[in-house]
Amino acid sequence: MEFLLEPQIWIGLITLIIIEIVLGIDNLVFIAILVKKLPPELRDKARTIGLSLALIMRLGLLSIVSWLVTLTQPLFSIYDLSFSTRDLILIIGGLFLLFKATHELHERFEGDMSQQQGTNVYASFGVIIAQILALDAVFSLDSIITAVGMVDSLAVMMIAVIVSMIVMLLASKSITNFVNAHPTVIVLCLSFLLMIGFILVAEGFGVHIPKGYLYAAIGFSILIEMFNQMISSSHAKYAERVPLRQRTTEAIFRLMGNKHYNVHDDDEGAEPAPVSFGDAEREMVTGVLSLSERNVRTVMTQRSETVWLNTEDCTDKIKQTIKDSRHQNFPVCSGSLDNLVGIVRSKDLLLGIEAGEKLADIAAAYPAYIVPDSINVIRLLDGFRESRAGMAVLADEFGSIQGIVTLHDLLESIVGEFPDIGEIPEISVCHDGWLVKGSTSLHDLESRLETIGLIDKQQEYITVAGLLLALNSTIPKVSDVVEFAKLKFEIVEADDFKVSMVKVSHIQAN
Repeated sequence: MEFLLEPQIWIGLITLIIIEIVLGIDNLVFIAILVKKLPPELRDKARTIGLSLALIMRLGLLSIVSWLVTLTQPLFSIYDLSFSTRDLILIIGGLFLLFKATHELHERFEGDMSQQQGTNVYASFGVIIAQILALDAVFSLDSIITAVGMVDSLAVMMIAVIVSMIVMLLASKSITNFVNAHPTVIVLCLSFLLMIGFILVAEGFGVHIPKGYLYAAIGFSILIEMFNQMISSSHAKYAERVPLRQRTTEAIFRLMGNKHYNVHDDDEGAEPAPVSFGDAEREMVTGVLSLSERNVRTVMTQRSETVWLNTEDCTDKIKQTIKDSRHQNFPVCSGSLDNLVGIVRSKDLLLGIEAGEKLADIAAAYPAYIVPDSINVIRLLDGFRESRAGMAVLADEFGSIQGIVTLHDLLESIVGEFPDIGEIPEISVCHDGWLVKGSTSLHDLESRLETIGLIDKQQEYITVAGLLLALNSTIPKVSDVVEFAKLKFEIVEADDFKVSMVKVSHIQAN
């Protein structure tokens, strides 16, 4: 009936069970690492045997240590202090707990936790059990010393050890996940170890500290930790109510190191002001995040639309081509686009021609930057940075030129299209949908319409016209309608060779 009449014993028992469970987490982790060396069908058996051996070993050590602390006959004296076997055990145990707790706290705060490497070579069952037994002996020391320092009753110590080991045996995975998800619990228990170690050392030197002070401090700390967990849970629930767009924006600005960014109102207690992404901002963020996934063919100027200079043309025709074009860099070729000589700026071309140089000689001094048409945009951007080129020529596996890409094209892939004066935009809004050029990239169309399902990585097409040709098997005619991915494509302009303009609209649900 003593357990029912003494609240202090119940408090000590419950507190000791919690501390024993937390102290056993490391033992669980290392046992899990060891059993990974066994075949999968033997791992659960080894884990059960390992924890059972740990229980037996702790009960045995507990009995021995509890008996040793009853040896109070003085062994030697230093000045006015006499030391018995009990005093030495308390001092050594207290110093061990102080060292253990300090070392663990240092690793937690400094992030210097050692990484355990697994192996694919299976070990024998007996060898693993022997390693677990040795490991249990090491990890039992702090548990036993803590029990001796907290309570005076051997029965209470054994009950706490048995209950904690049974709980770990039945719920090892859940306990490990909980402790790993709440690191402050570990820090709190390590702080308890520091306090218990200090009390053991003090009692070893003859200074008795009532256990009630220890329980009061532990109880108060646990109460504060409960409040802390409740506040953290409340903050997590509040964060779930904050729009995902706002949380994403704040995270991006924090990652970029922008300490001046603030989304909160000036009024104290006011909720954060909502962050609104405009169309331009959303397009830029989407463009940046998708660079590594985009094939360079989605941003290139097609071969048929590439403006190039022929070395076989007369000087007047070359000058007129430069004058009529809005470009600053020109591929110079001999007879056809596949016979590339070089890429020259318009300024260098005009100066060279005025000096009487031949176009082929001028272009030979400016070799082209040629890349495969399978490269992605982010790698091409690095290539531009290293080569210092302003234009890249795309070639397929057969050496045929497919098109060109400029830094201007890469900029448009991030921030959107910059149409020149008189140029029709790739995508423009009409009264009941969008007017889209046939050469528009499917990636750009998906981003603008905020839809998915147009791009198929297994297919070769990358443009709206390519998609329609693949779906229709032939070149569609004006007024033809194709439905795909909940979108309706109506051909507005087309000829015998290509689709030039398409009207796109959402299919209305019935």
